[in-house]
Amino acid sequence: MSERIAWVPYESVDEAVRVLGSHPGIRYEPFTDNSTPPEGIDRVGFMVLPYAQQPEILDRIGEMGSLEVVQSQMAGVDAIAPKVPAEVVLCNAAGVHDSATAEIALALALARARDLDLYARDQPAGVWKPHWAPGLADQRVTVLGYGHIGKAIERRLAGFEVASITRLATTARTESVDGEDVQVRAIDELMEVLPETDVLFIIAPLTETTRGLIEEKALAALPDGAMVVNIGRGPIVDTQALIQACQGGRITAAMDVVDPEPVPPLHPLRTTPGVFFSPHVGGYTRAFEPRRDALLRRQLQHWAKDESLDNVVEGRG
Repeated sequence: MSERIAWVPYESVDEAVRVLGSHPGIRYEPFTDNSTPPEGIDRVGFMVLPYAQQPEILDRIGEMGSLEVVQSQMAGVDAIAPKVPAEVVLCNAAGVHDSATAEIALALALARARDLDLYARDQPAGVWKPHWAPGLADQRVTVLGYGHIGKAIERRLAGFEVASITRLATTARTESVDGEDVQVRAIDELMEVLPETDVLFIIAPLTETTRGLIEEKALAALPDGAMVVNIGRGPIVDTQALIQACQGGRITAAMDVVDPEPVPPLHPLRTTPGVFFSPHVGGYTRAFEPRRDALLRRQLQHWAKDESLDNVVEGRG
């Protein structure tokens, strides 16, 4: 059997072997930067895309005649999937980012619900101005996108005494969560749900169905004082409609993903009252690397033995 090559996200072959273990017939090549791929592009069989970089390397996928697997280090692959041929297996990093992304979802929601962003601005200005804020307790929550991360957000909400949690996904279903059956409603029911939503967590993938889903009509359906928390994808929310809805103070927003990214220095999102965003850092915690490494170890073990891979993205091609 000829040697199979895996491009992996480590600085050296020694580091890759230490983290991933070695497999007979498989050679690792460090690959951490799209702009400088290893030599032998025609011989790579398993490619782990660099984290949080634009996937320019996929523009050269036609040169990768031996490629069998593209492994993303991110859960969302909407920017990647169209570039990967149907005969190449595409895998995402579902599960790797659950905790970190759920953490930032709650952090953003809490910061905005308690006006911590306003107090942070007051601090260097020498202002001391306490006031009442909505908080999370007794609020009606909707989770739009009830997958791994949606469930992780719900688990973390358990201690905050929210009034209710409504779950929305592509199709309606009953799921067992921590031994309890919960009802998941279809995304088609969104407009019925929004008037009874005080906090809307968006963690849906970006698809033709979800692009621009939260637009002027949807935002208008939210009750006064509602908050939009977007940790899914920026284009799910119509930015201009959100700005208009927040400018009058009727609703607020806390986001880790926005449209456009990065937000230009003079963009109105930066100065719209009630809008608070972080620069798409949901997965940036110390939990990422060990969880990423565990996934890659499993995947390469499977690949070495010609076994089925985990986290295969279905429905392409």
